[in-house]
Amino acid sequence: MNTTRINDFQEIISGRRSIRNYDPAVKISKEEMTEILQEATLAPSSVNLQPWRFLVIDSAEGKETLAPLAKFNQTQVKTSSAVIAVFVDMNSLDYADEIYDEAVEKGYMPAEVRDRQLPAIKGLLDVMPAEQYKEMNLIDAGLVSMQLMLAARAHGYDTNPIGGYEKDQIAEAYGMDKDRYYPVMLISIGKAADAGYKSVRLPVEKITEWK
Repeated sequence: MNTTRINDFQEIISGRRSIRNYDPAVKISKEEMTEILQEATLAPSSVNLQPWRFLVIDSAEGKETLAPLAKFNQTQVKTSSAVIAVFVDMNSLDYADEIYDEAVEKGYMPAEVRDRQLPAIKGLLDVMPAEQYKEMNLIDAGLVSMQLMLAARAHGYDTNPIGGYEKDQIAEAYGMDKDRYYPVMLISIGKAADAGYKSVRLPVEKITEWK
């Protein structure tokens, strides 16, 4: 397991780069990857439905399947420890009872709050148009994806979010139901082989209004 940990939040956010070239000799164990994903899933989500789903592609066979689907990102696919495909589960409401029951069991939520909130949530989401539901899930997926990249940094790894791949093919390529699992992004992860490039940001004064 990698023992490099960064505890300085400023270093985590200011030192993040989009890294495309990794040390192919560095592998991330299933145990450590699980820890990174667990930390990522502490991100907030709409009514705590946690619609994000992860596909960790780290085997030679898995990467061989991914290569033709990510034609313009071959270096990340080949050299990274893994590429994490982030999806949203369009059936995430199916897990509402499990999530809220566990919250009650652990003492995080009074039973009467669960009994009041769950019917209201189900009633709202059952009639929500599919496109609106997907948009809600995509916002949640963006939150978990950013937290995943920061968690990776805290573990001493770097990442690259990737939007350029065959989104219409990736679910089926790995035996997933494409109507249920909607692809959001790929995130390559590994030990950086180069420093990457710094990038500029627009000043806060230009992008913010105060009222």
